[in-house]
Amino acid sequence: MNRNDLMFFDKYPDAIPLYLHFEEALCSVFPHMEKRVQKTQITFSNRHVFACVSFAQVKKKAALPDPYIVITLGLPYPLESERVAVKTEPYPGRWTTHIVVGSIDEINAELLIWVKQAYDFADSK
Repeated sequence: MNRNDLMFFDKYPDAIPLYLHFEEALCSVFPHMEKRVQKTQITFSNRHVFACVSFAQVKKKAALPDPYIVITLGLPYPLESERVAVKTEPYPGRWTTHIVVGSIDEINAELLIWVKQAYDFADSK
C-alpha cells in the first residue's frame, strides 16, 4: 500500500485486509487496470471506471458489518442478489450497484463474475 491508500483507510484501518484481498483479486484478473485513490473512494478503471471501493453508508449503520467496504459496480442491468445493498439506474441502461463486503470470504467467484461484467461494460463504452 502506498501513502494515499493508507490515508484513505485512516479512519477504517480494520478494513485494510478486505481491501487488499479485493485489490489483489482485481490485479490478478485485470493486470492493466488503473487505480486512483480519491478522498471518498478508490476507483478502478480500464477505459472508464468499472468498480469503486468506499465506505458509503448504503445501509443503516447498525446493519453494516465491522469492518466493511462497499464495492460499487457499473452494470448494464439491475443485479438481482441478496448481496446488493442498493441499486439505482442513473440513466437508461446503466445501473450503479453497491455491495457491502464484511469478510474476505465474500470476495469470491460470484463477486468477481459481477466485477468482470462491470469491467466489460466499462470497456465497451
